[in-house]
Amino acid sequence: MATKCENCPLRRRDVFEDMSAEDVRFMQRFKVGELVVDPGTPILMEGSNSPQLFTALHGMGLRYKLLPNGARQVVSLIFPGDFIGLQAGIMGEMGHSVEATTKMTLCVFDRTALWSFFKERPERAFSLTWLAAVEEHFLGEALSTLGQRTALQSVAWALARVFIRGQSLGLETDGQMKFPFKQQDLADALGLSLVHTNKTLGRLRQRQLAHWSDGVLRVNDLAGLAKIAMLDDLAPRRRPIL
Repeated sequence: MATKCENCPLRRRDVFEDMSAEDVRFMQRFKVGELVVDPGTPILMEGSNSPQLFTALHGMGLRYKLLPNGARQVVSLIFPGDFIGLQAGIMGEMGHSVEATTKMTLCVFDRTALWSFFKERPERAFSLTWLAAVEEHFLGEALSTLGQRTALQSVAWALARVFIRGQSLGLETDGQMKFPFKQQDLADALGLSLVHTNKTLGRLRQRQLAHWSDGVLRVNDLAGLAKIAMLDDLAPRRRPIL
């Protein structure tokens, strides 16, 4: 059975902002069901005009763009609580694709009801705007990483960001968390070759800062990893949930 918004397990996480009882009831009216997808399933395709919007309830995925020559740029990773499809909801079509990396459960929303946020619940509409602004901020940081950080700094930045996000979602236990992506995914996100990515991960492992293998990420020294990454802010930012 679909999870009721009032029983949403994500709302128990401190990283998500509190919702009023009325906001919860409004979101329940907006939600039309849940979708469970297997690993590797396309959720949204670049250029598509999906009638649905999603929030990741369980599982992980990734956003990516494909170039005409087949090269792939991973735009970002998807974690529980992320809102998916806003681009198509506003612009009419997706500018990137979304794919499940693990088995995922998605809350499904009717895109045609999106404008009711602005008409009936302006605070919910502000949450949408906030999420879009955060995505823009992240893409700016990612672009700075691609252009100005070294390979070692880039991989350290990515692992630190992932680990901080995992901690905020309760995915981390005793310094480790499941990280079910491939090294190629990380390479495609950072503009590195697979060989260079593998060697850089080895350097971080040799320094006993972080170790990623068999789908598990262990971070032994988050502060040390952040120092290499030139990452000052280690506190997760509280965010709205839709």
